[in-house]
Amino acid sequence: MMTNLFSTFDPATSMNYSLNWFSTSLGFLMIPYYYWILPNRISILFNSITQKLHYEFKLLLGPKSKGMSLLMVTLFIFILFNNFMGLMPYIFTSSSHLTFSLTLALPLWLSMMIFGWMNHTNYMFAHLVPNGTPTILMPFMVLIETISSIIRPGSLAVRLTANMIAGHLLMSLLGNKSINVSSMIMMMIMIIQMILMMFEAAVAMIQAYVFSVLTTLYSSEVMN
Repeated sequence: MMTNLFSTFDPATSMNYSLNWFSTSLGFLMIPYYYWILPNRISILFNSITQKLHYEFKLLLGPKSKGMSLLMVTLFIFILFNNFMGLMPYIFTSSSHLTFSLTLALPLWLSMMIFGWMNHTNYMFAHLVPNGTPTILMPFMVLIETISSIIRPGSLAVRLTANMIAGHLLMSLLGNKSINVSSMIMMMIMIIQMILMMFEAAVAMIQAYVFSVLTTLYSSEVMN
């Protein structure tokens, strides 16, 4: 029972016609919309979302961002697309794997740390000890700040993966329980799954936003 349940998140045990990891690159099919002469609804909605996010990320990053906000908007759109693709039938949820989330979080964190220590060395050392820290607590604060900085990519990756897995597990459990039940119970399960589907759509948007905003805040500590 549990093996069949968790095999939903294993791309090697999916069905023959499932998209597996290929679904991660399907977002490139939406690129030709930019080359249309007349704008359509998808491009108008897409442009309004990107402009709003670009303005918000630029405020978080400050005047020294130098295009960093465009990277964060792209990161948000990429994660959002993969989260929504996981809600489609017979498509593997790539964002529910640590392979996907760590591939995004670890290089971003590592590049920011290298940039900060190479260009703002004094600031990075000063950031290890917050203002007003008593002298006796300074060694402990350096240790705590170092550990909190190291676990940042792991926390980003686990947060995204765990939130995407939780709803899918619950929907899989309800789907397995809907076998050999009465019509009344079946109707109740279908209503609950519809509510869960709307909830998962909200979680897909929120988690993409949280991942990109936290990455923006981490980079703003290095940029400013």
